[in-house]
Amino acid sequence: MNPHIEKLVRFQRPERSLPYLPGLGADRVAPLFGLTPVEYEKLCADFDEQARWAAAALLDDAAVAAAVDRLPLRPGQHVIALGESSTADRLSWFEILRYLLDLRRPDDAIRLTNLAVSGATTTQTLTLAPALGFQRPDWVFCQLGANDAQRIGGPGGQRLVGLAETERNLRILRSRAPEPAQWIWLTPTTVDEARIAAFEPFQRIGIAWTRADIADTSTVLHDLADLTVDVENDTLPNGEDPLLLDDGVHATLAGQQAVAASFVAALAEL
Repeated sequence: MNPHIEKLVRFQRPERSLPYLPGLGADRVAPLFGLTPVEYEKLCADFDEQARWAAAALLDDAAVAAAVDRLPLRPGQHVIALGESSTADRLSWFEILRYLLDLRRPDDAIRLTNLAVSGATTTQTLTLAPALGFQRPDWVFCQLGANDAQRIGGPGGQRLVGLAETERNLRILRSRAPEPAQWIWLTPTTVDEARIAAFEPFQRIGIAWTRADIADTSTVLHDLADLTVDVENDTLPNGEDPLLLDDGVHATLAGQQAVAASFVAALAEL
């Protein structure tokens, strides 16, 4: 399998980008990636298995298993995730959480719905606000802001969405949550500026991210109401094992595991 195609399938979910088009099953989505439906479904199943393995590996840690047991998610509740590629990722912290609950608390029948869209800014995510009422969630987990911090023209260029606008959008999004849904924010994870600068596709189109911008977004999130789980530094280099992919923005599976562990530990304390 072409690694580029694998990465596209891992992060891109066309059915979420086009939610009003019915019938976007594997037979229609697979050709967008140059795959047959069988190839596409097998690749998706492989990602599911990796996410399940990541959850099982985390549960080998008694502290993580105990934290999952203490999560304040009640049987039958509905949890929605809003976000960008860090959450839309088929190996994301949210998909790992899905399997943590499935493996550790299978009888609770907690329902997880991932509405994250790769590449989405906070402005674009506002269009999902009406869906919050329709979905009737008990919990909303939201990790946004990294795409807003994208710089056009390199590290010194203009932000895609200004910081003040990011804060405005997040506050509006939060205000549209149906009561009594509980809301939890996650900060974006950090970025590797050297890897970003060396990543040819980013060089070609002239975009960049900086750690300072990610930190600014984290500060905005901490100033909002509700719990903010700080996962900004969970993907910092860990010895010789990088926790970010070669693009310097997206987490490896190990990086997503680290985010999932941090999130579970924080949520368990509520």
